[in-house]
Amino acid sequence: MRLSADEERCVGAGQCVWALPEVFAQSERTGTVVLLRERPARERGDQVRAAVRACPSGALRLIED
Repeated sequence: MRLSADEERCVGAGQCVWALPEVFAQSERTGTVVLLRERPARERGDQVRAAVRACPSGALRLIED
């Protein structure tokens, strides 16, 4: 699985960071999403999917390989 984030679409709600701080962060400068891991561990799959669904702006995308 691979993640992508659209920083221009991100509204900085932080739901992803709250759900998985080891995968997502927020830029100190803009407040928008920063991917810490583009390819998170497979065992985190359910949590990653939940974080992507929780994004209020739809800035996150998960590509299943």
